[in-house]
Amino acid sequence: MDPELEVFIPFLPKDDWTDPVAARKSYAELAAARQAPDTAGMEIEDRTVPADPDVPVRIYRPHQAQGAVVWLHGGGWVMGNLDTEHPWAARLAAGSGAVVISVDYRLSPEHPFPAALDDAYAVLTWTAEHAAELAIDPARIAVGGHSAGAGLAAAVALRARDQQGPPIRFQLLNEAGLDDRQETWSARNFTDTPWMYRDKISASWRHYLGSAPASPYAAPARAADLSGLPPAYIATAEFDPNRDEDIAYALRLLQAGVSVELHQWPGTFHGSQAILSAEVSQRQGAELGAALRRALAE
Repeated sequence: MDPELEVFIPFLPKDDWTDPVAARKSYAELAAARQAPDTAGMEIEDRTVPADPDVPVRIYRPHQAQGAVVWLHGGGWVMGNLDTEHPWAARLAAGSGAVVISVDYRLSPEHPFPAALDDAYAVLTWTAEHAAELAIDPARIAVGGHSAGAGLAAAVALRARDQQGPPIRFQLLNEAGLDDRQETWSARNFTDTPWMYRDKISASWRHYLGSAPASPYAAPARAADLSGLPPAYIATAEFDPNRDEDIAYALRLLQAGVSVELHQWPGTFHGSQAILSAEVSQRQGAELGAALRRALAE
């Protein structure tokens, strides 16, 4: 474990997500304690995307922005909102120079699959249709997210491909939740890792899937065909149950002819890049921004 991260482990909440309401409260408190991002030089606007139901979004527009990313927060599909995601989204906008459209998708178990996916896809469609109003190039729209949000981003890319939806230039997938089966080595063996561990992930999948059978749009690792998907940047944490399913997904994308950049961060755990004082966290954040900047560049 990276020593700069290890010292913070005793202060992490011990919630197991069996009580989503309590988990949301704990997560909001943790997010509020984070260092506020520098938003000088960017415009921030709250909007509502018309859908059924409407979807709240927060738009971050850096000066001379190039392209956009529909950004989906983490939180195991059970927690997170525009406010808890504010530090991540603002730093991504600053680091990438892209317009970041942060999505306040519906949460489970109150709204199980496919509610969150429908919300995310509605925002992608709206972004493409309103590109001129948003002053972005419709050919330079990416999808991305962290953890559960990265799984949603991968699912949005699959759905857009299958339904001939808006063209997606790039997938930015950070520590993605992709496979409900939890059969990889890391999923089976990481039962006591910091912040995220096997039982906690099992609870999040139960909340998200509800009574629905798992499909590729819920768990993208189940997709039989990954050809024709957008290029991807996939980042994994060493001590993360999601690690091996993400690496396997990256390899399958490559084998399907999709360009992939895969970065496995040593000494890290799921979500540890929120600990901004650690040098490895600073490099992780810079890499995400740089990858998105490169992908959306002319």
